[in-house]
Amino acid sequence: MSQDLKGALVGFCNPLLDISSVVDDSLLKKYSLKANDAILASPEHVPLFQELIDSWDAKFLPGGAGQNALRGAQLLLPADSAVFIGAVGKDENAQRLKGAADKAGLRTNYMVNEEKPTGTCALLITGPNRSMVANLSAAETYSAEHIKKPENWKNIEDAKFYYITGFFFTVSPETIERVAKHANENNKTFTMNLSAPFVPQFYKEKVAETLPYVDILFGNETEAAAFAQNFGIESDDIKKIAKTIADLPKESSKPRLVVFTQGAESTVVASSDSDEIRVYPVTPVPAEEIGDSNGAGDAFVAAFLSQHILGRSVDECVEAGTWLGGEVVREIGPNYPNRELKYVPSGSFAPKVLKL
Repeated sequence: MSQDLKGALVGFCNPLLDISSVVDDSLLKKYSLKANDAILASPEHVPLFQELIDSWDAKFLPGGAGQNALRGAQLLLPADSAVFIGAVGKDENAQRLKGAADKAGLRTNYMVNEEKPTGTCALLITGPNRSMVANLSAAETYSAEHIKKPENWKNIEDAKFYYITGFFFTVSPETIERVAKHANENNKTFTMNLSAPFVPQFYKEKVAETLPYVDILFGNETEAAAFAQNFGIESDDIKKIAKTIADLPKESSKPRLVVFTQGAESTVVASSDSDEIRVYPVTPVPAEEIGDSNGAGDAFVAAFLSQHILGRSVDECVEAGTWLGGEVVREIGPNYPNRELKYVPSGSFAPKVLKL
C-alpha cells in the first residue's frame, strides 16, 4: 500500500514560523484584534511581532495551516505519502520549518525566495482562543511558474488527492485553478479549507470560481457564517449552510462533502448526494488538560484526509479528526504528540442523522 500511496497527497499553503504567546485582552485591544480570528498583518501590526518576543515569553513553532495539516496526515499514512508546496526565504526559519516537516516524514517542495525572509505568524493565545496575524513575506511570493516546471508538476501528476487552504487565495489563485482543473479532468479528489472569515469575504470571486471543483470543503462555524453572509445564504443554521454549499453547482458528478467543525461543539457534515445532515458528537477536552487550541482544526483535517485516503467511511474520518484534534489541543502550539500516532476506529462512533 505504501508504494501505491507514494506522493498521493499534495498540499499548498503559506509556510510560516509561528511566534506564539499567551497574552491577555489588553494586547488584543491594543492591536484591535478579535480573540478567535485570523487576519493578514497590516502596517499597524508590525510592532506586535517584536512585542511578543520582548514582553510575552514567545515560543517559536513550525506553522502554516497547510503544512500543519500535511504533517499530521503524513504521521497517519504510509511513508512518503504527502508532499507540501509553498514559498520560504533562504534563512534559519525556513530550516526550522523543514526540520519539523522532516521529523514527520513530510516531503517539502519549497520555492525559495532569496530576497525575502520566511513568513511569520503571531499567535495570541487567550484561554481557549487564538488570534492569528500573518506576515506572509516570502510566502506571498509563491508563483505558478514554480509548479509549471516539469520536475514540480510531476508532484501534481503523481498525486491522487489535493488540499488547498483558503489562505493560498491571497498568494496564487492561478496555482489553485491549475491544480483544481487537473484534479477534475483526471477524476482525482480536490479538497479545500475556507481557513478564515476574510477568505469568503475578500476573495469571494476566487472562492466562487474554485468551488465547482471542490470535492470536500472544510471550515469552522465562523467561516461558515462568513460564507453564508457573503454568498447570500439567508440562514445562521450551520446545518443549512453546509447543505446549501454541498448542493451548489459542481463540475463533476462526484458528490461534494462539506465538513464544518465547531470547536468543542458538534461537527456537521452534509453531502450533495443525500438529504441527510450528519451531526457528530465531540467530547470536550477537560479544561485542565488544554494546552491551547492552535492547530486543532488543522489536526482534524489531517486525520480526516488521511483516513479518507485509506478508504475509511465518513463516520470514521470524522472520528479520527475529532480524536487527533483533541490530542493537539493538549499540546502547546500546533504540535503533535511526541509518540507514535495511530487511529483505531471505535466501531461505535455515530452521528445524529437529521433532515432539514
